[in-house]
Amino acid sequence: MKVFYGWKMAFAASGLQIIQAMLLFQAFGAYVAVLTTEMGWSKTSLSAASAMLSLEAALLGPIVGWFLDRFGAKGVIKIGILMFGLGFIGMSQIETLTGFYLSIAVIAVGASMAGYFPLNVAVIQWFEKKRARALSIVGLGFALGGVFVPVVAGAIEMFGWRATAMGCGIAAIVVGYPLANLFRRRPEDYGEFVDGIDPNSAAAASSKSANSSPEPDFTAREALQTRAFWLLAVGHALALVVVMAVNTHAINHMRIALGYSISQASFFIMLMTMFQVLGVLAGGYLGDKFDKRIMAAGCMLLHALAMFFLTYATSAAELVFFAITHGLAWGLRGPFMQAIRADYFGRRAIGMILGISAMVAAVGQMLGPLLAGFLGDLTGNYVLGFNVLSVIALAGAVVFWLAKPPQSRSVSAQVV
Repeated sequence: MKVFYGWKMAFAASGLQIIQAMLLFQAFGAYVAVLTTEMGWSKTSLSAASAMLSLEAALLGPIVGWFLDRFGAKGVIKIGILMFGLGFIGMSQIETLTGFYLSIAVIAVGASMAGYFPLNVAVIQWFEKKRARALSIVGLGFALGGVFVPVVAGAIEMFGWRATAMGCGIAAIVVGYPLANLFRRRPEDYGEFVDGIDPNSAAAASSKSANSSPEPDFTAREALQTRAFWLLAVGHALALVVVMAVNTHAINHMRIALGYSISQASFFIMLMTMFQVLGVLAGGYLGDKFDKRIMAAGCMLLHALAMFFLTYATSAAELVFFAITHGLAWGLRGPFMQAIRADYFGRRAIGMILGISAMVAAVGQMLGPLLAGFLGDLTGNYVLGFNVLSVIALAGAVVFWLAKPPQSRSVSAQVV
């Protein structure tokens, strides 16, 4: 039996997410902890590097989205994975904070071009009814990458951060480039159909009778005029405030507050990502069955609870509770963020819609590490900063709750 090519793309995207999560996003906290002590750089200055990862996404989002809608994802992803690897190789040679920022800028551009946003756009083009499941496979890669954070942390302690960065850069290119070659633009261009179902088949007819509502068909301009677009964008940004702050500062907080080593603290990050994997697996199924908006709001409540336990942890048990709740919330919510936009606005201009959404979400990505780092430098610990993050997570729950589906032009025309 022929395997639908869309699933091959979903697993290729998952592989690329493993690379980025393992080597950068979920391992960045390990670099922060060692550079703070070895180079003497402040939490705020290192947080600025984390913010740069998000700034590039904000600046490139609409441009990359326009290119994806017109030419497809393959070329963008191939260039991105090369830049991602070369940035790590450059980082292994730096001596100054400026050099560190320059290498992070190259890594950030690569991550933007070969990361979450273009990978999701590529996969969305091939799925409709099984969209949440397909995107959960992509998100699963990001979660699995975090399981290997102790490997990166251990390599930093054993071989040093320079050798580790060099090895990460080479591995990213050698493994990632072949995966990037697997991407295709739209199923119609290759004689295939969305979800692998011929629209003239009996299976398609049965599916249509079960779900008679046509897929929305918004242009980017029309989507921007809806309340739902901005609520989803703000909700996503608030979620990323919390997630990026944890990725950047959780290991350092455990080192300062509880005296853990980098490798010991990375165990809880590994545990967190194991539960993120479970959340992604559950979310892929639940997202195609239940209201993604309500589930996203519930996940933000879990994020708030997790931050409380991380902030006031005095033992490993409380850190375990943090890891479980934060991991589950992140895993469940993650695949919904792009799937719900495709559900609300359709595939027609999804690249541009997600690109503009990325600009808003990037504000949260930048703000989270900077806010926690600044308040950490100001007070000497992360208690105030992490409490602020808990409140932000609660606000995100309200925003997602209010983000009801818009009425598309095609649907409203039928109603009239």
